[in-house]
Amino acid sequence: MELNRPLTKRICCIGAGYVGGPTCAVIAQQNPHIEVTVVDLDEVRIAQWRSSNLPIFEPGLSAIVEVTRDGTDGRQPNLFFSTAISAAIQQADIIFIAVNTPTKRMGVGAGSASDLGYVESAARMIANAAPADKIIVEKSTVPCGTAERLRSIFASLAPARSFSILSNPEFLAEGTAIKDLLNPDRVLIGSLKDDRSMSAARELASVYSWVPHDRVVHTNLYSSELAKLAANCLLAQRISSINSLSAICEATGADISEVANAVSLDQRIGRHMLKASAGFGGSCFKKDVLSLVYIAESLHLYDVANYWRAVNSINEHQKSRFTSRVISALHGTLLRKKITIFGWAYKKNTGDTRESASISVAAQLLAEGCELAVYDPQVSTNAQQIYRDLEDIGTNIRERVRVWDNAVDACVDACAVLILTEWDHFKTDMLADTSTLPENCTAASSDSGIDMLDDGLDLPTAKSVVHDAFNKSDRVDWCAIASVVQRPRLVFDGRGVVDPVALGALGFRVESIGKASVT
Repeated sequence: MELNRPLTKRICCIGAGYVGGPTCAVIAQQNPHIEVTVVDLDEVRIAQWRSSNLPIFEPGLSAIVEVTRDGTDGRQPNLFFSTAISAAIQQADIIFIAVNTPTKRMGVGAGSASDLGYVESAARMIANAAPADKIIVEKSTVPCGTAERLRSIFASLAPARSFSILSNPEFLAEGTAIKDLLNPDRVLIGSLKDDRSMSAARELASVYSWVPHDRVVHTNLYSSELAKLAANCLLAQRISSINSLSAICEATGADISEVANAVSLDQRIGRHMLKASAGFGGSCFKKDVLSLVYIAESLHLYDVANYWRAVNSINEHQKSRFTSRVISALHGTLLRKKITIFGWAYKKNTGDTRESASISVAAQLLAEGCELAVYDPQVSTNAQQIYRDLEDIGTNIRERVRVWDNAVDACVDACAVLILTEWDHFKTDMLADTSTLPENCTAASSDSGIDMLDDGLDLPTAKSVVHDAFNKSDRVDWCAIASVVQRPRLVFDGRGVVDPVALGALGFRVESIGKASVT
C-alpha cells in the first residue's frame, strides 16, 4: 500500500445497527464527496433503512438519513444501504467493522467474555472479498488485543495483501447519538506506530473533517481498544455507586437527589451519571463491565475482577430492591393484582430495550403472580419486542402482559404504576410553592389520607388546581390516571421524573428511589 494515499472516496461499514447507521449517516452528511455504504446480512433491517420507518429511533437521525440517502436538499445522494457485502468491500477505501459483540453464552469465558464471532466473520468477509490493501477500522467495542486477532485472520486468509488496522471506538449515548457525533468530546484513533499505520490513521482523521483537530486524539492501538471499555465501566461504576447510596437514603430519611447535587458540586466529581434509578441498562454497560472482568481474570488479577464484578452486582441488587419495595407496599402479595409499567426502553429518546431494567423488574413481578400493563411512548408501537424480551419467562406471557398505546387506558384498575424510563412524557412540572394550593389540596399530601378527589372536588376542579403541573399536551394526564387507578394510588418512581408533592395533591402515594414515600 502506498504511504501517500489519495483522499478517501468510498467507505463501507459492516453492521447496520445502533453504531453503524447513525455514524455513517453523519459521516455522509459532513462529507458529500465520500460515498458511504452500510451493509448487513439482515435483509429486513436493510429494507427498513431504505424506508421511512428506520429500524432505530434516534432524535435527528431520520432527517439526516433522508437528506444523505435521498438527496432531498438537492445534493447528490451519498449514503446507501445494501446486503451486497462483497461488492461494497471491494470498492471501499476504508472499511468499518461495527457489528455486535455480545457476552459469550457458552464455552470458555461464558457469562463475561466478549463474543467476537461477528467480528471474526466480518474479517473473513473482508479477507475473501478485498482485491487490494484496505484500511480496517474497529468501531465495535472489543477487548484489548482484538486487532492482533484480526491481523492473524488476514495473515492466514490474505497473506499477499496488507491491511492497516485501526481502533476508532464510538462514544455515543443512545438518545443523543447525533449530537454526540456532530459535536464529540473526542475522536479516538489508535494505531501502530509504523509509517503505514500512521498514514492510515491520518487518512481516517481526515474523514472527521468537521471535528476540531484538538479533539482528534491519537493513541497506540491497544490503548484505544481499552479506553472504550474503561469509559463505559467507569460510567457504570458511578451509576452503581449512586444507586448504592440511594438505599442508605431510603433507610435514613436522606434525599438522594440532594445528596447527588451536593456531591456533583465538587469539581473533581461533576454531575454526570449521578442520577439514582432502578438500575442501568442498554447494550454496553453490563456487557463491557463483564468483558473487563474477564480480561482481569485472564491476567490473574482476581481482586480487580471482583471489584468490577461488584459494579454489576449492585445494579442487579438495585432492580431487586425496587421490586421488593413494590411487593412490600402491596401487602406482600401480587397475586391477581394489576401493575402498570411506564417505560420499557432502557432510557428515554430510544427504542432500545436491551438489558432494560423494565425486563428484570417485570420478570420478578410476574413471578409473584401479577398481571402487567405496559406503556412506552416509543416501544408500545412494537408490542412484539416486549413479548420477545419476556419470552424466557414462560409460555403464557401474552395472557398476563398487555401492551397499551395509551397511558390512561393502561392504568385502569391498576394497583400501582411503576415508572422505569425517564421519558419527559411522564414528567410533572415541580410545584415549588405548595402554599398556593387550596387547603384541601395540601391536606392531600399529609398522612390523613384525604385527597382532592376524595374530598368532594370533581375532576375538572382538580385539574384546574394543578393545571401547570400536569396539563401539558406532551405529558401523560395524571389527573385522569388518578381517577382510574385503585386506591391508595401507588406510584413507584424508578427514575426520579415526577414531583411527589404534585402527585400527592392528586391523592397519589409516591415511592421514589432514594427518598422516603410521600402521601
